[in-house]
Amino acid sequence: MYTAHFGLTGLPFGITPDTSFIYAHPSYQDALNTLLVCVRSGEGFIKVAGEVGTGKTLLCRKLLDSLGEGFVTAYIPNPYLEPMTLLLAVADEFGVDCASNANQHQLLRSITAFLLDVHGRGKRAVLCLDEAQAMPVETLEALRLLSNLETERRKLLQVVLFGQPELDTRLSDPSIRQLRQRISFSCRLAAMGPDEVECYLAHRLAIAGYRGPRLFSRQAVRALHDASRGIPRLVNILAHKALIAAFGEGAQLVGLRHAREAIADTESTRPHLAAHALRILRTAAAVLAFLLVSAGVLIWEFHA
Repeated sequence: MYTAHFGLTGLPFGITPDTSFIYAHPSYQDALNTLLVCVRSGEGFIKVAGEVGTGKTLLCRKLLDSLGEGFVTAYIPNPYLEPMTLLLAVADEFGVDCASNANQHQLLRSITAFLLDVHGRGKRAVLCLDEAQAMPVETLEALRLLSNLETERRKLLQVVLFGQPELDTRLSDPSIRQLRQRISFSCRLAAMGPDEVECYLAHRLAIAGYRGPRLFSRQAVRALHDASRGIPRLVNILAHKALIAAFGEGAQLVGLRHAREAIADTESTRPHLAAHALRILRTAAAVLAFLLVSAGVLIWEFHA
């Protein structure tokens, strides 16, 4: 691979959520700060939304890593589960002992006893659910039952929902309006701008051991940003392929040509680029039409 060619100690643009490569661009840092403040202050439900590839899973893992020993945490990566199965998953993640044939009432009682014990030890329990937009409405309602577990002063369980924008649509269902009302804070992860993409590339390269001069030309960075729309996962995919293209030529600088080769080889960028090209054509057509009309008016006034 290209690591030795560019003086790297590892691959800088993997697509797995590795917290050691976290780049805290403003949207990400704001979301993390909000989550930490809300969780430490005992808010009940918190929601984080973002497009595919904007770093929700990475943010979730960073949050769990940042909480420290004063918290007992559970993480469910795929909550596309029936209500009973969700409660079983929550019990399993927290290490709650319960009978294999327990019904919903017995499960809730066991989870409540566990959470009361956590509270008695001066700790807080946090449940994070990733890909929450996939949760059936009935399962979201079962999740609301967990939010009822509380003492006179604070919630026994804090829940953080991470999901795509479709989560907002799911939560707008009138049948779960009680759950929606319990969401006290919402965050949204935004894509990166061109300057942020440049800093993002340099940051990940530095973490991977790069110590040389600029590796991606400004034209290449601009092309990667436009094609990826500033979505970190797509930036990683394109940057990785661009490095391969430069390595194949023995080049020490990733130029615009290498970036374009990476973009052409990445299917997920094509619909966006086609739409971008269509917008350019429409703008050009509108400008041309305006010029033709203006020219026609001038000719008419001249002859008049």
